[in-house]
Amino acid sequence: MNATMADIVRKHGAAYTQAHGTHAPEVRILSAIASCRTAVLGGHRYRCAECGREELGFNSCRNRHCPQCLGSKTGKWLAARARELLPVPYFHCVFTLPSELRLLVLRNRAVAFDILFRAAAETLQTVARDKKHLGAELGFFGILHTWTQKLEFHPHVHFVVPAGGVREERWIGCKSRKFFLPIKVLSAVFRGKFIAYLKDARERGTLKEEPDFDSIVAAARATPWVVYCKPPFASPTAVLKYLSRYTHRIAISNRRILGLRNGVVSFSARAARWQHGKRQTIRLSAVEFLRRFLLHRVPKQFTRIRHFGFLANRNRTIKLTLVRSVLKAAVPQAPLPKPWLVCGSCKAATWIVVATINPCNSS
Repeated sequence: MNATMADIVRKHGAAYTQAHGTHAPEVRILSAIASCRTAVLGGHRYRCAECGREELGFNSCRNRHCPQCLGSKTGKWLAARARELLPVPYFHCVFTLPSELRLLVLRNRAVAFDILFRAAAETLQTVARDKKHLGAELGFFGILHTWTQKLEFHPHVHFVVPAGGVREERWIGCKSRKFFLPIKVLSAVFRGKFIAYLKDARERGTLKEEPDFDSIVAAARATPWVVYCKPPFASPTAVLKYLSRYTHRIAISNRRILGLRNGVVSFSARAARWQHGKRQTIRLSAVEFLRRFLLHRVPKQFTRIRHFGFLANRNRTIKLTLVRSVLKAAVPQAPLPKPWLVCGSCKAATWIVVATINPCNSS
């Protein structure tokens, strides 16, 4: 059986804190992952309502960084998104920050991630409203990711965008099913907005003091900023399939961890696009593996998934109803959620709690 993130934390978490210090947010994450679905958190004994088989289930830690705790959240979120899908093509757009800014961003996670979302979303909206390109109001959502397959720090936002928008109660679709908005324009606007908001944050004192700020910004301004749009999804169903891999996920899943031996973690990683995406095995010391994993901790109360335009939370119901009326589209049915536990004997999914197990002290 392959190792899990919890195995690595239990065996090498103390070595990590000894090497890198006991920072409270990181200690909380490691403690939660180590305790997840163990007697430390308590649990319940369940009985199958059909055949009487009993199962013991320990409680989850519910930490947003725990690979074991994200499945149920993903299912609920996907069901909500399924009811918002429109019968139009969807594009997948990615906005990435250049390497010159990454250390500054790492030191100012919450502020810089907010600016990344704001600059990228406003770029899409600004360019789309221009009648030279689309001339319509978009509705879309974005998901913040900060990692590569090798767990390096690489902040970027994935956006899922319908191929069109609304103008004067009319749906304006993209002129081509293969082309959304001009990449060079998106890149230039994104760079200008991000740098402007970054400078504003510095003037307001919300950024940590950075003596090389001006030279960092100058180097970032001089480099191309990567923005790209993938070909549209084959169908709205394909959008959901894609989202199931990208939402409520942090850095690495347990299935990518191949082993833990003699203090070395091996895990699977997909190579870069120019290497044709082939799989490779990466080996790191457990302490270095945990250091890279914790690079991607999300700031407290930070919202990693955000909605914009006619999908913005404030007026979503009203605006989405208008869009559907314009498209003459019905509300799609949401997929049924998968059962959280299936009986190994009769395959039923109805359970009765017969006992509560109190949390125990890990010491």
